[in-house]
Amino acid sequence: MAKSSDAARPAESDDPLGKHLRDRRKQLGLTLKEVADGAGLSVGFISQIERGLNAPSLSSLAAISGVLRTHVTEFLAPPRPDAPFTLMGERRSFAIEQHALRYERISASFPGSVLNGVIIHWPPGYRSESIRHEGEELFYILEGAITVETENESTVLEAGSSIHFKSTRRHSGWNHGTSPAVILHVCTSDIFGDHSKRPQAAETEERD
Repeated sequence: MAKSSDAARPAESDDPLGKHLRDRRKQLGLTLKEVADGAGLSVGFISQIERGLNAPSLSSLAAISGVLRTHVTEFLAPPRPDAPFTLMGERRSFAIEQHALRYERISASFPGSVLNGVIIHWPPGYRSESIRHEGEELFYILEGAITVETENESTVLEAGSSIHFKSTRRHSGWNHGTSPAVILHVCTSDIFGDHSKRPQAAETEERD
């Protein structure tokens, strides 16, 4: 088993994640709708994050960070691997704030790498936010079962099953069962902020 879960938070700030995201949005003069549209999420979900009523998944936080023209590592400090391999029981799991999902990072980072992988621990009844973004992703179910919704298609995946799709298709998922699910997730989104360069775009006047 993985080591105990820690809330992964940026070392440079003690602010709650929602406040940190809201401050950055207002610094750029962006509306909630502009952030939501750019990240492929709903306005209501962005508002809930900023008010501390919800927390984004790793993929959603990466998408929001892109709209806010900064690194995902500005808001999150996940474990970084020291080698190209990981060992069962020695990976430190992490979560975003008090998010229900726990992650174990399994991918390394090197020049030219594009794949990012995590093992996700998905509790019973948890439903993810609906999102669409650039790239592609693959889910392989290690334990339990989940329902994956892509556009208007629902697919039930049990242990040993997988799904691979373009991330531009609006997608979400939920653990419809009564037992935890453990999922291998591989994607091309820069969910760890390893490959992004901090944008140098000019910041605009603050807006409510």
